[in-house]
Amino acid sequence: MSVSVDPTSVDPSPHQSEPAPTSGGAAGAAGARTATATATAPSAPDAGEELRPHAEDAFAAELAALAAQDDRPRPARWRMSPWAVATYLLGGTLPDGTVITPKYVGPRRIVEVAVTTLATDRALLLLGVPGTAKTWVSEHLAAAVSGDSTLLVQGTAGTPEEAIRYGWNYAQLLAHGPSRDALVPSPVMRAMAEGMTARVEELTRIPADVQDTLITILSEKNLPIPELGSEVQAVRGFNLIATANDRDRGVNDLSSALRRRFNTVVLPLPESADAEVEIVSRRVDQIGRSLDLPAVPDGIDEIRRVVTVFRELRDGVTADGRTKLKSPSGTLSTAEAISVVTNGLALAAHFGDGVLRAGDVAAGILGAVVRDPAADRVIWQEYLEAVVRERDGWKDFYRACREVSA
Repeated sequence: MSVSVDPTSVDPSPHQSEPAPTSGGAAGAAGARTATATATAPSAPDAGEELRPHAEDAFAAELAALAAQDDRPRPARWRMSPWAVATYLLGGTLPDGTVITPKYVGPRRIVEVAVTTLATDRALLLLGVPGTAKTWVSEHLAAAVSGDSTLLVQGTAGTPEEAIRYGWNYAQLLAHGPSRDALVPSPVMRAMAEGMTARVEELTRIPADVQDTLITILSEKNLPIPELGSEVQAVRGFNLIATANDRDRGVNDLSSALRRRFNTVVLPLPESADAEVEIVSRRVDQIGRSLDLPAVPDGIDEIRRVVTVFRELRDGVTADGRTKLKSPSGTLSTAEAISVVTNGLALAAHFGDGVLRAGDVAAGILGAVVRDPAADRVIWQEYLEAVVRERDGWKDFYRACREVSA
């Protein structure tokens, strides 16, 4: 008879944190290497020194303020109400004057649907082209709902079934056989046992047979453990957020059975150039502060130019609608614009006067646009000569781009 596993029984004990390899002969050597690594491991960084803190750490003050002033009904094991979660993502001002910064700039209804989905028994699939903030939104949703965004499975072509179900500490397995002590829970199993939000990134990159491991979890809300004759049953508060993009090559399409277990929310590209400029400026400012780079407002004109170039080439038409353009092979996403501007700020800080200029972003734009050296270079040269060269106030940008394109 199947027996439900107590949540505490699937928490990994300290000796389970590094599963030994499958080879029994190598188990002892692996243990020695682990002990040596532990003895020589560097000390943990001081608070605030992390290059990219988790959302629940970076925005801890905002989350605490929202939770303290949130008097609306909360689903089981949620840190705050759905209204407060949406406010955390979209931004706003609380009654006590606390300003909540926007984490996502886009249609409010999309966020409301995503949050509401997590309050039901349906899993959430965030779908969109690359660079539409799917991972960003996923992380912040988990941070606001569960206070922990780290229960994460990163999807790749090599993601094994154990990453979604569970694995084994092979030293314990060889010594004592299958037991709860030898079980190493996956992030999804932990989320089920503790009533938390799990995340699966790039779901369509995971092999199809591994994807389907989620079907039982999402439909039956339990995870069988045949080796122990038991199971883990999801407790209230558990849900799962998956992300996938619909324009990547070499992906594994979701089966219809799995897709039915998700409520799909499509994250669109920014509606306007002003919205995209705001997104890029805000994100670059956050990254820049962690890297001690110049303030974004000093380079807002260059940010607007980068966004304009990306949008025109992406849309295949100039902003005024008068000139049709050929689109290059790259996605030219908002995320890539953020990368171009951040690299430009680093150039300005370390090899310039600290002010973002055309020459600082030109090389980054070239690298983002010209992915196919043969076809994309021709498209880029045509755009430079037909559009950039004739645009008022863009002479310095044209010269900088010509210099790096030569």
